[in-house]
Amino acid sequence: MTEETDMTTYEYEPSVEPCQKADVKKFASLLLPPLYSLVLIFGLVGNALVVLILIKYKRLRSMTDVYLLNLAISDLLFIFSLPFWAYSVAQEWDFGNVMCKILSGAYYAGFYSGSFFIILLTLDRYLAIVHVVFALKARTIAHGILTSVFVWVVAILASLPGVIFHSVQKEGVRWTCSYHYPSGHEKVWKQFLILKMNILGLVIPLVLMIFCYIEIIKTLLRCRNEKKHKAVRLIFIIMIVYFIFWAPFNIVALINTFQASFSLNNCENSNQLEIASQVTEVIAMIHCCINPVIYAFVGEKFRKYLCTFFRHHIAIYLCKPCSLLQGEKFGRASSYTPSTADISIGL
Repeated sequence: MTEETDMTTYEYEPSVEPCQKADVKKFASLLLPPLYSLVLIFGLVGNALVVLILIKYKRLRSMTDVYLLNLAISDLLFIFSLPFWAYSVAQEWDFGNVMCKILSGAYYAGFYSGSFFIILLTLDRYLAIVHVVFALKARTIAHGILTSVFVWVVAILASLPGVIFHSVQKEGVRWTCSYHYPSGHEKVWKQFLILKMNILGLVIPLVLMIFCYIEIIKTLLRCRNEKKHKAVRLIFIIMIVYFIFWAPFNIVALINTFQASFSLNNCENSNQLEIASQVTEVIAMIHCCINPVIYAFVGEKFRKYLCTFFRHHIAIYLCKPCSLLQGEKFGRASSYTPSTADISIGL
């Protein structure tokens, strides 16, 4: 499914027999479908709630809200393709060549846009804390929408190789949706695409994060403003969690693609790297479910809105006689006025 896991041939020594992948494929068919299904369920519910709360309750009042909404949409776009990949791993690809290209594009567009919006959230915190005067003019909803459109265009362009090179083909006795590179240029394209994924999805976000948060920490140490500490906490946790879940996948993918450079181009190492790729990819996909959990634990305002939503639309049908849903207490909870720190956090 991804740039590095479609490799089926390796540069082994001529005297060595072709490397058998039966155990790796069996491992994938047993591990991936149930895990993809869990990621689909929790990621779909969690991110759908984030979108609902941002639109219905928050009403996109700031640039941060716009970026958080787009980040949730990126996760949903990424999640959308998972049922098809889960089925293809367990059975085979039965959805045709057009769906193969569309879903490959959705998968990569979700991946790249997600990393780009995390970069924008980091830059947004940087401007809000370090360049306060400039941020008053720059951090508008209009600018948030314009930069979001630009990010989606860049993400779609970055995903085009996945759309172009993915096609339905028969591998052994099964039909798959996988990479099919131009004849004679397979190695060059594989290496280029995996380098692109690591640079756009890991290196650039990491460099920007280090720069922005060094400057943010310097500013916070000077002013010691508790509200600004709260304002940066949510985005910092989102960024750290992103690297924890995606960095292993990117690193394994890089090693898997450049096996010869690391002197790992033998059958045993190849099988181990294939399994490591599958495991770290699942870990990376779990990231789609994590952001809503972060909002729930770190964003006080998000918790308030979430409780209001469940009281209005869920609990009232499950427990109609409950007196807890009646009276002044509920009225006060639903009319909660956010603090300045909550507004700056965005959720």
